[in-house]
Amino acid sequence: MKNRDLERAMELFTSGDYTCVLCKRGVMLTSTERGVKPLLQWLDGENSVKGFSAVDKVVGRAAAFLYVLLEVKEVYADVMSEGAADVLSKYGICSGYGVLVKEIINRKGNGICPMEQAVKGTDTPEQALEAVREKCRQLNITI
Repeated sequence: MKNRDLERAMELFTSGDYTCVLCKRGVMLTSTERGVKPLLQWLDGENSVKGFSAVDKVVGRAAAFLYVLLEVKEVYADVMSEGAADVLSKYGICSGYGVLVKEIINRKGNGICPMEQAVKGTDTPEQALEAVREKCRQLNITI
C-alpha cells in the first residue's frame, strides 16, 4: 500500500502535532482540528483533494464516508473502525491502520463516538454527509 505520497504524509504526520495530513505530488495539507472537522472543511473548500493520500489519527465510518466524497486514493489511520475499513474497501480506497477496533469510542471513553452513532443507519456517502452535518449542528460544532 505504501507509496511516496503516503510515506510523505506519514513523515509529516509523525513529525508534527497534526490530526490529519493529506499529500499528493509534493502538495501537503495539514490540520490540527479534531474529529471530522478538517474533512468537512476540505469538502467545503475550493480545492479538490482527489487522488491524495491521507493519514489520520482516528477514522470511523463517518470519516470513511467523507473520505469517499473527497475522492482520496488511500487512507491510513492510527485507529480505524471495522465499519470504516468496510466503507473504504467498498468504494475502492486502499486503507491501512495501526489498530482496528469494532467501533470508535467517544472522547470521554464512555460510549460510541457521536459521529459514528450519526451514520449508523446510513448506506451512502451522501446520507452520511447529511447525518454528520446534522450532528455538528446539534453539537454546535462550527465548520
